[in-house]
Amino acid sequence: MTSLAIVERAYRGAVEVAYFDALFLGIEIHRQLGLDVVLRGEAVTYAVEAAPAPPLKIGGRLLEALDAPREDLLRLREAGVGIWVEEDGLAALGIGRERLIDGVRCAAPGELAARWPEYDRVFYL
Repeated sequence: MTSLAIVERAYRGAVEVAYFDALFLGIEIHRQLGLDVVLRGEAVTYAVEAAPAPPLKIGGRLLEALDAPREDLLRLREAGVGIWVEEDGLAALGIGRERLIDGVRCAAPGELAARWPEYDRVFYL
């Protein structure tokens, strides 16, 4: 059995999470315990195919050590992590399934909650 990580909160800032965000933690959890990830709410945007964000400049300073949730999600996918998004999160933001990155599965409302007994642990990241 594996673990399930639920990510509900989307990107909240760059500098304070620049070195260790929730999805980066997921990489280590997967290495030790096995992992599936479900993205809910605004966090579903991590799984949407999109161009990389432009560099962030504050004043004259370029911030280079920024959080990259989509890149971490792709690393999780390559490591064999099951990645899910909740359909209602996509619908609330007006995003269609066709915009999801390859390998991401869409779950109907309540589908993943019904599967919680299949997991050894459930984490909120």
